[in-house]
Amino acid sequence: MLLVEDEPSVGELVRAYLTRDGYRVIWVRSGEEGIAELDRHPIRLVLLDIGLPGVDGFDVCRQMRARSEVPILMLTARDEEPDRIVGLEVGADDYITKPFSPRELVARMKAVLRRTEPQQRHDAFALGDVTLDRESHDVTVDGKPVDLTAKEFELLAFFMANAGVVVSRDLLLDRVWGQEYPGGTRTVDVHVAQLRRKLGRPELIRTLRGAGYKAVSS
Repeated sequence: MLLVEDEPSVGELVRAYLTRDGYRVIWVRSGEEGIAELDRHPIRLVLLDIGLPGVDGFDVCRQMRARSEVPILMLTARDEEPDRIVGLEVGADDYITKPFSPRELVARMKAVLRRTEPQQRHDAFALGDVTLDRESHDVTVDGKPVDLTAKEFELLAFFMANAGVVVSRDLLLDRVWGQEYPGGTRTVDVHVAQLRRKLGRPELIRTLRGAGYKAVSS
């Protein structure tokens, strides 16, 4: 994620919360730096403040949109309808008005990503000697079949599709169980423990204290 925000208190809060939630955040404080970073990294989404020093967020959005289709979520202290319309007209995908809660910000980010990212569905994954095939719904370890429940299967598929990436419990709950699931993140821990036991590869899914989990090949 690319965060373009000049206000230190907002930038620190957003970066800390998103990092805790498993996102990698590049934080810059001017539009010029934001445009430069967009060219340097494979950015999934831009969080762009409107009230930037120098080149304002509207102009930055125009320049970013001219060179990339990256989703842009605008952060603004302005709640006037004309400003919201201008933001959308220059290429923003959504906006959120300050002050906002980090939870609302993450929810809006997820909604934008669901709308804008291509939904690629890989049919097969391999991690170490563990393989998973979505089409046949088969999982094997060292060539031997392993029987998993539907949720265990989807959880393992998400881990394998995001191997090497730290994923938070909240993100797993959202992607595997859905936002409407009434249970807490404890259910994630229970299912991870079951996966480790059934696969016989406890080292495959690492626990990162305070951050979540990461699937690794060894």
